[in-house]
Amino acid sequence: MLGRFRITWPSGSQLLISALIAGLGWVSGQALSQVDQDLRVMYTEYTLGAADLAHISADVMRYRNTIIRALEAPNKKEFERITESLPYQRARIQHAIDRYAAASLRVSRSGRSEPRDLQAVRDSLDQYFSAASLTIQLLTQEWNAPSAKEAAELRRKAEIHAADNSGPKMIQVSLALDRLIETVADVAKDMRDEGTRTIRTTSAMLVGGSFFIALLNLFLPRSPGPQLPATLPPARHEEQEPAVSPITVSAESPSSVSRSD
Repeated sequence: MLGRFRITWPSGSQLLISALIAGLGWVSGQALSQVDQDLRVMYTEYTLGAADLAHISADVMRYRNTIIRALEAPNKKEFERITESLPYQRARIQHAIDRYAAASLRVSRSGRSEPRDLQAVRDSLDQYFSAASLTIQLLTQEWNAPSAKEAAELRRKAEIHAADNSGPKMIQVSLALDRLIETVADVAKDMRDEGTRTIRTTSAMLVGGSFFIALLNLFLPRSPGPQLPATLPPARHEEQEPAVSPITVSAESPSSVSRSD
């Protein structure tokens, strides 16, 4: 029974086909693993990153609106209530920028650079926050001014500064964020194209390799199997007694019988 399942050493053609199948599977696995990693990067660093940048733009607009509300505050108490949220809003914006900067920043094929555009956003934000802080400082001096004339002069300076200085810097922040979002989209497009190209190459390699291995399996010479004897040896039978031939009685004529007598 065990002889039927006897393991024999594979031939050279079998070893070659097995090695080709294993190599093709390993290369395909590596390519698909790279595509999977790129998809994860696209989601975690670019899809979520673009959402964070959109939130930064909204937070900057909220910060700007808080400054405008502080300009319109009717009394000192209301002014302090409005401006007490400014440090929190600024810290939230800076945290979002730092979190995006911690990702792997890249350069697109068209030459758009995430590190350069992100630095432009940082610089424009620093300039805007500096201008906004000066506006808040002038308003704080206004509410603490000893005379109404001095308070009116400080308010006028604060309004002019908010319109002529903080306003253009706010526009620069918006433009820098728009450029960064466009760069993010461009880099994500490059990664998508690269993943699509990898999938197509891997698919073509799998199809071509499968056909090649099938042809090898058909045309490679195979080692001859065990040869069966041309004639089977006679089977051994048990000794039997010789068979007794039946007696045949022939009818003889009466004349022959009388001659014998």
